[in-house]
Amino acid sequence: MCPIKRKLLVMAILLSSFYGMAQKTILINDVQIFNGKDEKTTKGNLLIVNNLISKISTAPIPTDKSANTTIIDGKGKFLMPGLIDAHTHIMMESMSVTELMNSDIQYITAIAMKSAEKDLMQGFTTFRDLAGPAVGLQKAIDRGLIIGPRIYPSGAMISQTGGHGDFLSPNAVPKDMAANLDFTERYNFGIIADGADQVLKRVREQLRLGATQIKLAAGGGVSSTYDPLDVSQFTEAEMKAAVDAAENWGTYVTVHAYTPRAIQTALRAGVRCIDHAQLIDDETAKMLADKKAWLSLQPFIDEGKSLYADGSPNRIKQQTMMSGTEKAYNFAKKYNIKTAFGTDCLFEPEHSVKRAGDLVKLLRFYTPYEILKMATSTNAELLTMSGPRNPYPKKLGVIEEGAYADILLVDGNPLINLNILEDYDKTLLLIIKDGVIYKNLLSK
Repeated sequence: MCPIKRKLLVMAILLSSFYGMAQKTILINDVQIFNGKDEKTTKGNLLIVNNLISKISTAPIPTDKSANTTIIDGKGKFLMPGLIDAHTHIMMESMSVTELMNSDIQYITAIAMKSAEKDLMQGFTTFRDLAGPAVGLQKAIDRGLIIGPRIYPSGAMISQTGGHGDFLSPNAVPKDMAANLDFTERYNFGIIADGADQVLKRVREQLRLGATQIKLAAGGGVSSTYDPLDVSQFTEAEMKAAVDAAENWGTYVTVHAYTPRAIQTALRAGVRCIDHAQLIDDETAKMLADKKAWLSLQPFIDEGKSLYADGSPNRIKQQTMMSGTEKAYNFAKKYNIKTAFGTDCLFEPEHSVKRAGDLVKLLRFYTPYEILKMATSTNAELLTMSGPRNPYPKKLGVIEEGAYADILLVDGNPLINLNILEDYDKTLLLIIKDGVIYKNLLSK
């Protein structure tokens, strides 16, 4: 389906919803079902009522002929849950850092709206967003105003002065307490907090704004200017303040951290998820497993291409970090750590249009089945840690009765050839999110 026809179809769906005439029932016949959990697929039929999967059956599913039912012949194709990206930045994925820092928020938001539609058309129906003002975008998507994945927003990443989230100009310290907030702070991309009391306040602010989980920068980063990769950021007491505030709201804290010291400090403070961890060691991996914390790991592989110039401080940090990726995955497997999949799409439009390429990179460490399970039901399990802050309380990442109808129909079998997901324009025949058809290449 060409982009114009797709837009007209989706506009019609959204308008019909607005006027109370939204399609209520979808019957998909003759599909090979991967439920997101089991390696073995099942041939069957599937009924969607409103936004939920109502019935799955190997036998024909009868429908009320008087009802407004859309019937789709699946032609024996591969049906699976929508993909979940557990670490991304929807407001920053399609702009370079220079463009982002020199644009107004309205333009940034317009770019993000286009990104959201593009991401859904790649088969990603849910995001865990780990820094940026994505709450407004989430609301607009959920209300049907724009097209995009479900979003679990963290709001601003909270950082110490000189930390991974410090984007102030070099001459901004010592900071005048009466000075205006920096652009990144003013629009909630990142916020600086020093001391347990400030951390407590900033966490509460993000929860007030609608964060489903909290993100802290607990160690050095690649894209940031002031912090070497090896430094630890925030004291245990500061991180404990964030954990306490999040737990009071029934949710959790995740941290950006690469090194053993940063990870161990976070775990002692009660942090329940570590994002990245490329430089983790054996002792720390065992501690992570013993604490039953999550590892949200990204397949950062040095393929010779980079946003950063060869020999620059950022490129050197990037190469150092990437050198640990293989060990990190091996530790995760050795200790059976609960491991999530994320892309960390950020400042690089070329990356964000090839999300499935990161799934393919995981073939170095996992089978196609293990990868698809990670990107569906396993990632969905991580999302449930938001507890009562979970905006989508039904099941995600699975094909089960009572689960949200977030569904892909694929031309080919990604359990055999995972690479076909990279050619999503052709191989994704049907995309349904929340019971709404956003793409249908099957004949009527």
